[in-house]
Amino acid sequence: MSTTHSAPSAERERPWAGLPPPPRPRAARLSPSDVARAGGRGLRSRPMRVFLSALGIAIGIAAMIGVVGISTSSANDLDKKLTALGTNLLTVAPGTTMNGADAHLSEDAVTMIANRPEVVSASATGTTDAKIYHNDRVPSVESGGLTVSAARTDLLRSVGGEITDGRWLDGALSRFPAVVLGSQTARSLGIHRAGPDVQVWLGGHWFTVVGLLAHNELLPALDTQAFVGWPVAEKELSFDGYPTTVYTRAKDADVEKAHAVLGPTVSPQDPNEVKVSRPSDALAAQQATNSALNGLLVGLGGVALLVGGVGVANTMVVSVLERRSEIGLRRSLGATRGQIRTQFLAEALLLSVLGGAGGVLLGIGVTAGYAAYQGWAVLVPWWAMGGGLAATLVIGGLAGFYPAVRAARLPPTEALATN
Repeated sequence: MSTTHSAPSAERERPWAGLPPPPRPRAARLSPSDVARAGGRGLRSRPMRVFLSALGIAIGIAAMIGVVGISTSSANDLDKKLTALGTNLLTVAPGTTMNGADAHLSEDAVTMIANRPEVVSASATGTTDAKIYHNDRVPSVESGGLTVSAARTDLLRSVGGEITDGRWLDGALSRFPAVVLGSQTARSLGIHRAGPDVQVWLGGHWFTVVGLLAHNELLPALDTQAFVGWPVAEKELSFDGYPTTVYTRAKDADVEKAHAVLGPTVSPQDPNEVKVSRPSDALAAQQATNSALNGLLVGLGGVALLVGGVGVANTMVVSVLERRSEIGLRRSLGATRGQIRTQFLAEALLLSVLGGAGGVLLGIGVTAGYAAYQGWAVLVPWWAMGGGLAATLVIGGLAGFYPAVRAARLPPTEALATN
């Protein structure tokens, strides 16, 4: 009898018997704002270490942004110059004969080239043996490497040159001892203006400086020359009358065709003795060389960025060691491993983003300063800035992953025991 009544009495004493176990309490989820606040609090606790770690990231990003920005600004400036100067300018110069001797262009080379249907305009200069000096008391050996050239009156139209002071040679001036100085020639002679009272000693005669040329980006060789009229050069400077360089403007659509036919046009029998070149190609080649160098500099910036990432990793590892008691306390109060891991990973990402944002601003500042010094328009591609910030996130994630996992795996009892 007593046995049959024991079960009901036990059920009355344990009413929960037979019921499913209560669900385990779930840890509260951290919102993105909570994660950001927790990560920011960890960074504010050690500002100097955070600053130094972020500085490593900033230097790497600034290097890459600066290189890309300066390169883009330079390329944009070059495009503007080529647009203004034109890519349709060709130069024709004598080469060498089959025997290795110096060839020369015929006296009517300009006329033959100008008659081509692909050509818009043509003009020429001819190098003389004369030397130019500031006055007749300068020793003859101190010529400064300056060249005196005979020039046609239509030269400026073909080369796209500009006069900064005075005037260019015309039909009247070409017959008298008048000279126009290139920009570098004028500086070497200490001449800053043109006028009837400004004279130079040229080829044993006094020549009046009637004009000063502006720097020619497309044809820098013109900067170191002094230009006199074709007739006076033949009369006073023993000029042989053969053109040394013919400057040719071709139609934009026929530049390649003109490049191919100018040699045979000038010298039908020996076209190989004529050199035809395109000055804008030299500028494009220079830009290509700069691009290759920029690639190397971007690589160096990437190395600096990786070094900055190592600094972030070191900072986070030290942070985990210093905050073991905090980790243990949070774990004992119910924080999960995932929350601890998220907190420290957020700290690493915030640290990297701070460095990346500072690096982008610093890179833009460097680009703006250098571009202003060169007189360029400031141009920093959006993809470079976005790519820089994305790179910092990747570096921050990789640098903070191991410290975050290490902090999450730290047992609460061990962490509290080390306090």
